[in-house]
Formats: sequence, C-alpha cells, structure tokens
Amino acid sequence: MTSLFTAPTGGRTPDPSLAHRRADATVTLRGPDGAPLADQDVVVRQTRHAFLFGCIGFDLVDLAGGTSQDPAYDGRLADAWFDVFNQTTLPFYWGTFEPERGAPQTDRLLRAARWFADRGVVVKGHPLVWHTVQPDWLLGLPDAEVERLQRERVRRDVAAFRGVVDTWDAINEVVIMPVFTAQENAITPLARQKGRVEMIRMAFEEARAENPGATLLLNDFDLSTAYECLVEAVLGAGIRIDRLGLQSHMHQGYLGEERTLEILDRFSRYGIPIHFTETTLLSGDLMPGHIEDLNDWQVESWPSTPEGEERQADEVERHYRTLLSHPSVEASTYWGLSDRGMWLNAPGGLLRADGSPKPAYDRLRGLVKDEWWLAPTTLRTDAEGRVRFGGFLGDYTIERLDGGGAGTVTLDTPGAVTLEGKLPHAA
Repeated sequence: MTSLFTAPTGGRTPDPSLAHRRADATVTLRGPDGAPLADQDVVVRQTRHAFLFGCIGFDLVDLAGGTSQDPAYDGRLADAWFDVFNQTTLPFYWGTFEPERGAPQTDRLLRAARWFADRGVVVKGHPLVWHTVQPDWLLGLPDAEVERLQRERVRRDVAAFRGVVDTWDAINEVVIMPVFTAQENAITPLARQKGRVEMIRMAFEEARAENPGATLLLNDFDLSTAYECLVEAVLGAGIRIDRLGLQSHMHQGYLGEERTLEILDRFSRYGIPIHFTETTLLSGDLMPGHIEDLNDWQVESWPSTPEGEERQADEVERHYRTLLSHPSVEASTYWGLSDRGMWLNAPGGLLRADGSPKPAYDRLRGLVKDEWWLAPTTLRTDAEGRVRFGGFLGDYTIERLDGGGAGTVTLDTPGAVTLEGKLPHAA
C-alpha cells in the first residue's frame, strides 16, 4: 500500500513527524561582559509559532474599535481567538469598505488592524481586487475609468495600512473573474477586456509600488488545472507571486488527506509558499454535492449537531495535520470563529452561536498549544553556559530563575542549530 505521505515525483515530500518544522537548539548564554553564564537555572518559554495559524477577525472589528453592541460576548470570542491564532484576515471588500464614493472606512479598519498587530498578530487584508461585493457607484462607468479607480483604490489602501497590514490577497478568484455572471459588477467587464494576466499584473504592481516589502497573494477557490495554467501564465509574464492562496470551503464534505496532498503536490512545484487561505468544515448537515455555486444553497435553518461536531473535530485535526506535514504550507486560515454570522449561516464555526467551544476548537487548540508547542521547561546551563532544547520553529524567551533577567531567541531553521543569547547578570 502506498502511504498518503509519499508525494509523487516533483512534489515536496510530506513528513507527518513535522521534522521540517522543528529545531534542536544549542544556545550559549552570556552576560553583558560576554562571559558564559555557567551553572545557571533558566526556564525556556515559547512565545510565537512560525507557522501562521490564522482565523478571520471580522467578528472582532467592532470590539477593537470600541463600538461592540455585545462586548461581553465579543470579549469571549476574543479570548478564544487569541488563545489559538497568530494571524488574522480583515475585510477590505470594496463595496462595504467604501459604500459611498470617497468615504472609505479607513479609520475603522486601521483601528482593528492595529489592535491585532499590537497583540503580536500578523494582519492580512482581503481582497484588493475582486469582482464580488463591489460598490454600486462603479456601475455604468467606462472600463478605462473603472481601471483608473481600481488602481487608485489599491494604492490608497496599501499606502494607508503600510506597516500594519503588510500582507494582502492582492486579487481574488481570477479564474472565474472574466466570465462571472451571478451579479452585475464593473470588474468583470474590465477583466474581460484586459484578460486575467493583466488584471493580476495591475493588482500586484500597484500594491508593490506603495509597499515594496508587502507579501502579496494570488488567491482562488478553483483548484483545478485552470488555476495551474493561470499561475504558469502569470509567472511566464514576469509577475512575481509572493504566496499562492488556495481556498478550501468544505461545505460539501472534507477533501480528505489524499486529495489535499494531491492538490499540494501540484501547486508546490512552482516553489512558491502556499497559504490555505479560507478553510471551512461543517458541524452539521453537508450541502448537497450537486450545488455548483455554494452561494446558491439558501436554507432557513442550518444547525450544528452533536454528531456533526464530532465529525468536524476529527476533520479539523486531520486537515491541520495534513497541511503541517507538507513543507510548502506556510499558513492556514479558518474562515470563521463562531457560528453567529458565518457565511451562508452554515454551522462552520469552531464555537457555537452562543460562544461556547465545539470539540473542533478544543481539538485545534490542543494541537497548536499542546502538541505543537513547547511547554515552559526548566534547564541548567553547563560549564560553557549552554542549554539544549528542541521545539517548533518560532520565538522563545530564556529567563534566569534567580531574577537576573531574560533574553529571546528565534528558531527559524529546521534541524540542529547553534545560537547565542545575552542575559544580564543577577543583581
């Protein structure tokens, strides 16, 4: 039998042991004078995970800005959010960000972005260019005017949020963009006139002009060969893609390990780090398989069920284990914390509508903060001032137990690493 963790030729071989995400560190601790701190008791604590465990922050924008209508409930959501996640996605849909021409909600989103960033969270904006959730005031304008306004929008928002939001879904769902017919909008005609590759060039070049250090994603739900062909055309046109975004809204059922690894193997061959940008797994009845556009499934009630919650917990664990096993995956974002306000009113949250945790939340937290996290560990330096510990890539503090101070180290290379740390002498 062939293991699911054996990638076909051309892929980066998955490793369920996650050795590619771990380091065995030997750290020499020194005082301000450079002398080794020999025979000292220290405690090592992990403070950050290098892997980006993401979740959208839409539900917390009002709390961050001090305008929450239910601060007690939103506070519970925030506590659950920060106990697991270290990356957030904030909504920059043009139609809701700037419903009135010339009056973007910059201040509101900037407060939210800073609120997350001040807590050590990587903030991503979603999206700069998309054909859905468009402002009505674009309708009827000539294509050239729409393009001018779209370019200005990208530059304006990337510049306004530079230093706080430095990661963007630069353009979203381009495979379908020129042929989209579900809603009248001004971007689809522009994409039909310019072509997919030039739409992507526009988004990336305008964003990079305002923030050369930004991380820009090409993001899509279409995981077929059509997206592969588009990626190849974009790269062939000399456009730099920083990260490939792959969506995985699994309203019709879990992809499974084999299918997920097959997708990862196909898209990893470009040598571009992969972000699973939009993940949903249900804790209730699944959407029928014959539905082609998920937005077409409208039901009066879609509850979470005990049986569905157990299934969701198992699938969340399997999904995250599979993603972390693959060296190409750098991030995974879950698309909704609570069932209250979930897209399509689906039971896809990790918390129930009342804010209580589902088994899936507990399972994911157990992976992120227990199995994949180094618990505080007390060690003693040797005669040369060295301590040795193994942990997942990320940031760590090393603190002297005699109160003499603390220092930080970062594990950013898998395997055996040798580092230096400076800690002050005890008073």
